[in-house]
Amino acid sequence: MGLAPATADTLTDFLRTQAARRGFKRVVYGLSGGLDSAVVALLCQRAFGNNAHALLMPSLSTPPSALTHATELCKRFHISFSHHSIAPHHALFKDNHKDASLMRQGNFCARLRMATLYDYALEHQALVVGTSNKSERLLGYGTIFGDLACAINPIGDLYKSQIYALARLLQVPQNILDKPPSADFYAGQSDEAELGFSYAEIDPLLFAIEQNPHLDKNALVALGFAPALVASVQERMAKNAFKLEMPAICVL
Repeated sequence: MGLAPATADTLTDFLRTQAARRGFKRVVYGLSGGLDSAVVALLCQRAFGNNAHALLMPSLSTPPSALTHATELCKRFHISFSHHSIAPHHALFKDNHKDASLMRQGNFCARLRMATLYDYALEHQALVVGTSNKSERLLGYGTIFGDLACAINPIGDLYKSQIYALARLLQVPQNILDKPPSADFYAGQSDEAELGFSYAEIDPLLFAIEQNPHLDKNALVALGFAPALVASVQERMAKNAFKLEMPAICVL
């Protein structure tokens, strides 16, 4: 589950090739101030230069530090960016749906960000690049038609642990590397706290399952994985597998 030395070059070539294959010279992506989108930002910058654009789309629940880190990243690496706050829309949603849970608000904001990205993409003839890593995708830890939506995704086959290694290679600032993974659904929200386990615990299990899909819970526990971890991960993977599938069509 290590990271090949040429991974950054491979992903840069992937971006260029896939965009060209679809007839695009420009790309756009959401930049949250977190690790995954920072890595995608630097890969897009390598691949497209000024033809790559970042949208910073804070909601009411976005911590000021996230916006600061995203802005600093853009300035440090000369990344083209613009602010498209979704806070007014988030406020209107809260006002119209006073009983909406934090999760419901977070999903609304995730889909609103993707709508904003695709609107920008249409206006500027750009391709939307995704920022979800493999760990999130396998666990279903993302919003369908929200942050999981995109045209191409350079990091979708990299586990979160590998993202950290790639981030260091790309010289992502330490303040982004050090922050706990978070979707910023609400103040203090933490991915690993919600998952119940750290990515350092989860990723080796995901890798073992991917390499040996025939192994059941008992076999995985026999390999040394904690029973609670195996049960939680297997349940999440089974429950959210539909998020990685295309919509089912009834063929007549």
